[in-house]
Amino acid sequence: MFLGLEEMKYFKLRYTLVVGVIVLVAYVAFMLSGLANGLAQGVRKGVDNWGATSIILSDDANKSLNASSLVIADLDQVDAKIKEPLGQYAGALNKTGQNKEADKINISLFGVTEKSAIKPELTEGRYFDKTGEIIVPQNLVDKGIHLGDTVKIGKLDKPLKVVGITKQNTFSIVPLIYTSIDQWQEIKFGRIIEGDQTPINGIVVKSTPTSKIELHASDDHLAKYKMEDFIEKLPGYSEQNLTLNAMIYFLFVITAAIIGIFIYVMTLQKTSLFGVMKAQGISNGYIIQSIIAQTFILGVIGVAIGVILTLLTNLILPAAMPFELDTMNLLIYSVVLVIVAVFGGVFSIRTVTKVDPMKAIGG
Repeated sequence: MFLGLEEMKYFKLRYTLVVGVIVLVAYVAFMLSGLANGLAQGVRKGVDNWGATSIILSDDANKSLNASSLVIADLDQVDAKIKEPLGQYAGALNKTGQNKEADKINISLFGVTEKSAIKPELTEGRYFDKTGEIIVPQNLVDKGIHLGDTVKIGKLDKPLKVVGITKQNTFSIVPLIYTSIDQWQEIKFGRIIEGDQTPINGIVVKSTPTSKIELHASDDHLAKYKMEDFIEKLPGYSEQNLTLNAMIYFLFVITAAIIGIFIYVMTLQKTSLFGVMKAQGISNGYIIQSIIAQTFILGVIGVAIGVILTLLTNLILPAAMPFELDTMNLLIYSVVLVIVAVFGGVFSIRTVTKVDPMKAIGG
């Protein structure tokens, strides 16, 4: 390690370039990781906030909440301690009196019962207790929708009053609003159906690990899914994760190739030096350890700077950007990048072992 450190001090510019490359690759990898996590959270956050274990949908819906069609009477066919009816709608919202296309905001809306166990916690205001009332998340407040405002959603002419505010909440990337089952029906279908035939999209189930969720055998139109299986089928969730993660993994390969080329070229330039060292009795093992230690230090420095740049960038990114850093992912990717950098340096080992002291000195 001493040999590697001394060489790095002597050839500052050369090794600064190597560190710079590692910094850039690490920075891009961390930013992509934050973007992938932010997009994933934007799609699934509203579902995660339920704290549910399963969801019941119609068996022909292909795990799609929007495509599922149930009625409130189907609750009786589900044996579970906590089972909550759910309606889902996707559309646009605009403040009353602002009907311009530019003023519309894409939203998702969940219809639940007044005492539902999957309602979000309020930070301000109260829960809805009648039709015409909605609860909006903080990310809509940031867009100018405040407590007491009236808004219009979809084709419904009736204004809806904001009576409560929750923490930032999203579903399928867009802000998530909560309202009553009746109001959800009116927004989605233009009318309210009461009684056993009240339409819903799904039934959300909360249970303990030891409790069982059973569906009556007579109702073969119902299908039960674990929450992770349901989330994997949310539109775009799996595809965007696969794409962004593939880009990160390619960056790891690129890092190994770049570092390998840099270290290999610098090793070739030091062939005569290694020949002299071998002639003096210094073993291949000591020289190899020096190269690996040198690459490890370069990797640690480059990755550390990349982490710092990513954290600083996170502070200045706009709130609307779906970017969310995960500490565990950041740690894992940092370790992987350092290992990949060291692996790139390993390619030079064969060059060292093949150096002939007499030829190297004579050349």
